[in-house]
Amino acid sequence: MTNWAYLIKITIALLAIVNPIGSVPIFISATDGWSKPDRDKTAQTVALTVFIVLAVSAFIGDAVLNFFGISIPSFQVGGGILLMLISISMMHGKQGGTRQTDEEALSLTEREVIAIVPLSIPLLAGPGAISSMILNAQQQSSFLGHLSLIIPVFIIAVIIWLVLKLSNAISHQLGTIGINIVTRLMGLILAAMAVEFIAHGLTGLFPQLAR
Repeated sequence: MTNWAYLIKITIALLAIVNPIGSVPIFISATDGWSKPDRDKTAQTVALTVFIVLAVSAFIGDAVLNFFGISIPSFQVGGGILLMLISISMMHGKQGGTRQTDEEALSLTEREVIAIVPLSIPLLAGPGAISSMILNAQQQSSFLGHLSLIIPVFIIAVIIWLVLKLSNAISHQLGTIGINIVTRLMGLILAAMAVEFIAHGLTGLFPQLAR
């Protein structure tokens, strides 16, 4: 029997960790200068990627990490470093589309890559979300229990798609100056998140640091 109260709790916790609203300025910055159809397709790709990553994490996440000999703390440190690099770029106000010619515009393949890294991984489906799904899966011993975790993951993916799809309208409201301000502020917040990821990872790798 499905424990709906437990699934609602997981959904709320996952929504707080993924934070789709907080990713809007990052999405706007990464897709600056793109057409609306391109942005909509990227939003769809991001939502689908997040769904796949979190769903796979719920089923075989711990097995994959164990297979490669990767611990959750190591994953947190690696993801934190990548987030830190992204945040530094954001705080410097780098928005690729405003500094390139038409000949230098991103190809379709490169745009799909951007939708996966960094927009999907690690910004949305990051160490925190993946770790959360792996830990929740460990508490569900049955196959049906693992399968039920798809419900909150699907809800989160739909929310991400809707939020990013509306980001085009948000960008028009904010304007270039507004986007630059929000981008730098979000870069600062991302830097703090990166430090948290790295700190938690290092504490897990070196328990004596927590003393």
